[in-house]
Amino acid sequence: MNSTNFKLADTNFLINVSQDNPIVYPFLDIDICISFITEIELLGVFSINKTQKSNVQKMLNSCFVMEMNPEIKQITINLKQKYKLKLADAIIAATAIHYNLMFITSDADFKSIKELELIYLEK
Repeated sequence: MNSTNFKLADTNFLINVSQDNPIVYPFLDIDICISFITEIELLGVFSINKTQKSNVQKMLNSCFVMEMNPEIKQITINLKQKYKLKLADAIIAATAIHYNLMFITSDADFKSIKELELIYLEK
């Protein structure tokens, strides 16, 4: 994978895409990849119905899903020790760091992670 063409999108980016939020419009023509955690977060919603699940799955099918590996696991541990992060956020950030991908999010919690090359979308 040529990582210069891809950007790692946070879960909230895909939520904004599904809600047709104009904040994401400048980024709709780039190649998006996601952490497996984002896939779990979007499909694992307790009250998701069949139509919603189908729509989410269609959106996810256009993304390249990055799976967990030992290096991401170690970076996650390091991030959890260094920053006050939720586990899912630490895994997603670690994925971006490991693959040296720009990370797109509207979650301000990621701003403190110096290791990330961040595209922060102001709401």
